[in-house]
Amino acid sequence: MSKGKVVVGMSGGVDSSVAAWLLKEQGYDVIGVTMQIWQDEDNEVQEENGGCCGLSAVDDARRVASSIGIPYYVMNFKQEFQKKVIDYFTKEYLNGRTPNPCIACNRYVKWEALLQRSLSIGADYIATGHYARVEHHEGKDSVMLKGIDQNKDQTYFLCQLNQKQLQASLFPLGNITKQEVRKIAEELDLPVAHKKDSTGICFIGERDFKQFLQNYIPAKPGKMVDIQTGKVIGDHIGIMYYTIGQRKGLGIGGSGDAWFVVGKNYDQNILYICQGDQNDWLMSTGALITDVNWIPSIKPQEAIKCNTKFRYRQKDNPVTLTFIDENTVKLEFDQPVKSVTPGQAAVFYDGDVCLGGGTIEKVYKDGKEIEYL
Repeated sequence: MSKGKVVVGMSGGVDSSVAAWLLKEQGYDVIGVTMQIWQDEDNEVQEENGGCCGLSAVDDARRVASSIGIPYYVMNFKQEFQKKVIDYFTKEYLNGRTPNPCIACNRYVKWEALLQRSLSIGADYIATGHYARVEHHEGKDSVMLKGIDQNKDQTYFLCQLNQKQLQASLFPLGNITKQEVRKIAEELDLPVAHKKDSTGICFIGERDFKQFLQNYIPAKPGKMVDIQTGKVIGDHIGIMYYTIGQRKGLGIGGSGDAWFVVGKNYDQNILYICQGDQNDWLMSTGALITDVNWIPSIKPQEAIKCNTKFRYRQKDNPVTLTFIDENTVKLEFDQPVKSVTPGQAAVFYDGDVCLGGGTIEKVYKDGKEIEYL
């Protein structure tokens, strides 16, 4: 007897392919789906640059579905992806912030548009190849936990899932490691067993990031200035191309400690930099987080201690978290944290349990807002 019908988002990679096979082995009625999201008008461009959902991804996913014996479809989500991911991505850069398009895609495309369409065709669940765990409890909240492979845990990107979405989600890779996933794919002789993992931003693919942004925002070169001395150190090619804490790609040689991006002045088109990875100018002691999604049904009424990640794969940072309204929290860090960046996500944890997350709106040092970010 089937455990239920599940739509698996298949990117053409090894993770989602093994996820689909595992669910079939566990007794689910599995349907494979690839989301057509990229906007290119030229098939050759899609083939080369379509990232995890380009034409080659569709071909790979279709071959895997045939290999493991499940039905397979391509669903068009171009409109939703343009509006909720690409437009958001470019708008945030235009406003001088560093966005996280993967979180937006999961929130609005996979777990809103795809989930709704899946439920409309009779599915009970959707599933992906994310390294995360979910525990379902009848009549109680579902709980999302870090994947056991700590090097691959992807709960950071799933922080905006709400209870309704989480209760309809399965993460079959949460209890195994990437190495085990590769081994399963090899033993099954899946067509993608040795396919490289996709990296970077899916809708940019192999294209040059700067070139992509220039299609939407004109570049404006300017000066790089040492924030401590006010001395001009070099030239930047456009503030939008840099993020707080960035070291590579500044084009500054010479002896001494490495240089890091520490701030931006859009009015004067200045990129502020500092020297040394532990420079105090990089540090902050608090943050205001907006658009907060709290996964448990009940929000804390008083300040709580928890851990926070401000970037993917960053270590857990102990903080005190206080809700100041329904969707906004204030964080006070136990220890100064480096390169906390407006526009990026802050994701909250209690041990392995993901409590939710939101967008870094303001950053503070010793109780005062840092105005050079």
